[in-house]
Amino acid sequence: MRTAYSVETVRAAERELMARLPEGALMQRAAAGLAAACADVLGRVYGSRVVLLVGSGDNGGDALYAGARLARRGAGVRAVLLAPGRAHKGGLAALRRAGGSVVSESDADAGGAVEVVEQADLVVDGIVGIGGTGGLREAAVPLAEAARRGRGVVVAVDLPSGVDADTGEVRGAAVRADVTVTFGAYKPGLLIDPAREYAGVVRFVDIGLETGSASGSGSGSAGSARSPQVEALQHADVARLLPVPGAESDKYRRGVVGVAAGSARYPGAAVLAVGGALRGGAGAVRYVGPAGGAVLARYPETLVSERGPARAGRVQAWVVGPGAGDDAATVGEVLAADVPVLIDADGLRLAEVGAVRGRGLRGVPTLMTPHAGEAAALLGVEREEVESGRLAAARELAARYEAAVLLKGSTTVVAEAGGAGAVRVNPTGTPWLATAGSGDVLSGLGGSLLAAGLSAVDAGSVAAYLHGLAGRFAAEGAPVAAEDVAGRIPEAWRSVVTSGVRGRGGVGAGV
Repeated sequence: MRTAYSVETVRAAERELMARLPEGALMQRAAAGLAAACADVLGRVYGSRVVLLVGSGDNGGDALYAGARLARRGAGVRAVLLAPGRAHKGGLAALRRAGGSVVSESDADAGGAVEVVEQADLVVDGIVGIGGTGGLREAAVPLAEAARRGRGVVVAVDLPSGVDADTGEVRGAAVRADVTVTFGAYKPGLLIDPAREYAGVVRFVDIGLETGSASGSGSGSAGSARSPQVEALQHADVARLLPVPGAESDKYRRGVVGVAAGSARYPGAAVLAVGGALRGGAGAVRYVGPAGGAVLARYPETLVSERGPARAGRVQAWVVGPGAGDDAATVGEVLAADVPVLIDADGLRLAEVGAVRGRGLRGVPTLMTPHAGEAAALLGVEREEVESGRLAAARELAARYEAAVLLKGSTTVVAEAGGAGAVRVNPTGTPWLATAGSGDVLSGLGGSLLAAGLSAVDAGSVAAYLHGLAGRFAAEGAPVAAEDVAGRIPEAWRSVVTSGVRGRGGVGAGV
């Protein structure tokens, strides 16, 4: 499992390690890893043009020492100092000893620094470290823009300057990196949009930090100094969570999921939710609603009932809401059941806060699956606020409703009921999944995993992972329909199981 830690945790781990190492050794480790990554990006170091954008902190020192290493290998390295009087003295001296140079203040004032950046083969962003807040300062903006339009590859040191390490928010101008080399631990902002988009390809350099458990269970407090703030499942993690029938399993022992969805206006939502549920590991699917004919025509194995959720028969979990229109009575009836419930789409609008929260306080699992617009409506804020602060929005919803929350979007995140603990970030998917009905498939899949016995957080995380993989397999770079995604879930499942088995005892296959 990939885990990301807060700035506070990383700083504390750095202080502890530095106390055990000779002075400057930790920075040299980081600089060595950064230089190696830059060399890989360049391919040929000798004769290449490298520009360092250097701020006043240790981030700038890392860039300067890495630049010195590249200069000793024959690169022409120039440093643009954004705070000349506060640049790291040791790093600056090392760069000059290796043959590197500094763009003079008069050149910078005349716009010469911008031209130097535009013509570089490689630009190293060492402007602001992980402790920076807000966007870039005014003096750095022209340099960031020059790096973006220039010919060179942009490599960020630890985190692109201008993005928030803890939240993934971007509150102003920021560097857009092609590659980010991060040290010691992943930072939440590297895994969550919008900051993730600015990070490019993330390369991890182990410098010996001890941040805590590498596996993270999601059970720690959001404020715990040694608990990860964000987790991202990998193939092996998902493989361990997938339900596997035993030799004596029957369809009822494997779990039965009830789907209360669809309406006269939206019968397709019921069909798609049932399609996702049938491929999610439960032994049987019961459907309740007005779209029974459409469901049976597509999936004759479905157990269809016209008697309402309370009298439909035994289920181990419910999915309610996709295409439900204004059927508040059905939503209320499902929420009264003492089994896990997944609430999606119209169900989110119709579910009473007290009814959902009461389930959580009684210990009955509930998983809510809003997209950004639905989450914004539930929180009473603008959609843009949710999209720019996905971690905060998911945690706030989870606390308000005492329910696990799967917030869909460019970065799908899953928060525990109550909002504490690490937030799961889904690493799979494709922009082609932004298509009508895709969320209905996800809901059915998640509900089936709930019925098979997974916790709300695990069901949401695994469903999002498989759904994202299925979307990739279905799209292959072209537009995709929701039914295509449902049809590729078994392929995604098999790919996870196969890779997970290979990865046991070591690192599972990542995505």
